[in-house]
Amino acid sequence: MSSAVSIVDVVKHFGSLKALDGVSLEIEEGEFFGLLGPNGAGKTTLISTLAGLARPDSGSLKVLGYDVIKDFRQARIRLGVVPQELVFDPFFNVRETLQIQSGYFGIRNNDDWIDEILHNLDLTSKANVNMRRLSGGMKRRVLVAQALVHKPPVIVLDEPTAGVDVELRQGLWQFVRRLNEEGHTIILTTHYLEEAESLCGRIALMKQGRVVALDTTANLLAEHPGGTLEDVFVRTMNQ
Repeated sequence: MSSAVSIVDVVKHFGSLKALDGVSLEIEEGEFFGLLGPNGAGKTTLISTLAGLARPDSGSLKVLGYDVIKDFRQARIRLGVVPQELVFDPFFNVRETLQIQSGYFGIRNNDDWIDEILHNLDLTSKANVNMRRLSGGMKRRVLVAQALVHKPPVIVLDEPTAGVDVELRQGLWQFVRRLNEEGHTIILTTHYLEEAESLCGRIALMKQGRVVALDTTANLLAEHPGGTLEDVFVRTMNQ
């Protein structure tokens, strides 16, 4: 299979801090891939460089063969990113927000797909509600919807269920599993390790800007018989 995401020897400094220290990853098309690590491990920095929001000091990142710097537009249109931060425009309702996001990618007459996303994220009743009036959990649902509105083949979910209720988490994962089964590549960061254990076929563990473990979920668990992914995580971080 060809690579959905190719990351080679990526280094990124913020002043004297080396946020990424030679990270290399190959994520195949159609994978459900977990990117795990404690706060400060470099996960969000890696996602930011992949999305073109930060430039690496060295190394290369490609999305479906397109370099995120040299071919930014081609790479970005193939990528959907759900950020950790609740960033939204307070002047529009939910449907308008998604229509505007469609326009960023040159997509017109996208209402049928927007309706499907709203339904699957349980946002239909909020379609005409101003973004300012939504709860934090509802705003996070809209962020997920924005990332999916242009049907990107590669979807990055950076802590998508942080602070949201169990019902949304279940509904979101059902929808994301369906997208993965349809061929979308999913990259997930989460502090809910049971989510990663049940969803991800392969997992990379990051620590201090480096990948310190990379294997299938089954193999990682087999190294710690009778343990959970949380056990694997704790032991790896303490090594």
